Parts: sequence; structure tokens; C-alpha cells
Amino acid sequence: MTMGVSIPKSARVVLHSLATTGPMSPKEISRRSDLPLRTVSFAIRRLTAWNLLRRIPNLQDMRQPLYNIENDEVRKLLVKNGADSLVKIPHSLLDMRK
Repeated sequence: MTMGVSIPKSARVVLHSLATTGPMSPKEISRRSDLPLRTVSFAIRRLTAWNLLRRIPNLQDMRQPLYNIENDEVRKLLVKNGADSLVKIPHSLLDMRK
């Protein structure tokens, strides 16, 4: 990810949802965050391109992939730029979900 690029609010909301809940499908993220599915999909594409999210198979429904935070990449970004530059993800959650 280019460090000069700011992360859109919708992407921060998606990261926060995944940090507090764990892996979810785009529909679940949309439902829990009250963001339109289209907005969630856009945020997921950007976060995946920046290597902050990874797509994982959903063994219960292979048509609906799950997304999860790339903990190492998020930690690097937090360390380099500080928590306020990315998202207010509780550091304890990132430490626990290795």
C-alpha cells in the first residue's frame, strides 16, 4: 500500500468490523456495519489490493468467500503511521487473532 494514500472511511469501518468480529462475508459486513453492499465491496477491493485483507474460503458456502484482516500488514501500518492514521482497531484484538 502506498503510505500517502488515505484509507476511506468505509474501508476503516470494514476493518473495524472484521477486527471485532472475525472473518465475515461481504453480506455479513454490510448487515453489521449498515453500509450498502456495493460500498463494502469497493472497500474490500481496495483493502485487498493494499494487502490489508485476505480472502479465505467459506467451507459452509463456497459461493460466499470470507474476508479477514492481514494482521501483520495492519500492524506494520499501525507501527509506521500510528493508530489514528488507519483505524481505531483495539491493539489487543490484533495481538490475540494471530
